[in-house]
Amino acid sequence: MAERRRPGGELANRPLHFFWVVDCSGSMMGEKIATANYAIKDAIPGMRKAAEENPNAQLLIRTLRFETGAQWITPTPVPVDEFEWEPLELGALTSMGMAFDMLADQLEMPPMSEKALPPVIVLLSDGNPTDDYRTGLNRLLSLPWGRKAVKIAIAIGQDVDVAILEEFTGNRELVLQANNADQLAKMIKWASTVAKQVSSPVSKPAPVDVAGEPVQSNVPQMVNVDDIPDIDDDPVGDVW
Repeated sequence: MAERRRPGGELANRPLHFFWVVDCSGSMMGEKIATANYAIKDAIPGMRKAAEENPNAQLLIRTLRFETGAQWITPTPVPVDEFEWEPLELGALTSMGMAFDMLADQLEMPPMSEKALPPVIVLLSDGNPTDDYRTGLNRLLSLPWGRKAVKIAIAIGQDVDVAILEEFTGNRELVLQANNADQLAKMIKWASTVAKQVSSPVSKPAPVDVAGEPVQSNVPQMVNVDDIPDIDDDPVGDVW
């Protein structure tokens, strides 16, 4: 593939870090974790194709699981064309705060670089933190790359404290609700497309109200929330 260059000859290939952050607590047992494992694995080929179509960005993927503690499944960033999804196993508790703290470690400079594109962090959880989540989250959001990151949360089932997930994303529109396996698979697939939106954003007019005044929104301008799947269109099925 021919390399595109900026004026002056500098390679126009900027790193885009994409993080899957998955709740592996005991309550994810059965259909929830099985669906998450299948849907994320199924989304990877589409992410590879999107990356091939945009040589201006180097898509790097990592997986962080949390339960009683947190663990990087991929210790270092992996180029999307080399990334393989490893099925996640479950533990007991929900150490979300530790996961936030470990994310913050990776969004410091270094290891992040100034020329990187905004990172994308997709958090999946079906419950509430069992540790001090606020300290880790405050540290994450205090970092320049923590604030600039596109943060998406998928609330799995009805037992999630959505207010905590909204603290993480900074916007209610980026907290997605999945009440059954079909909805979870759709939300994961949509979230996987956000890397393409960030690496090749399509400009669109800023939203205005009926009086023509600008509407304030925390949704990053490069993310199109209009195509998030509508769960109201899904059959009820088994509700978590």
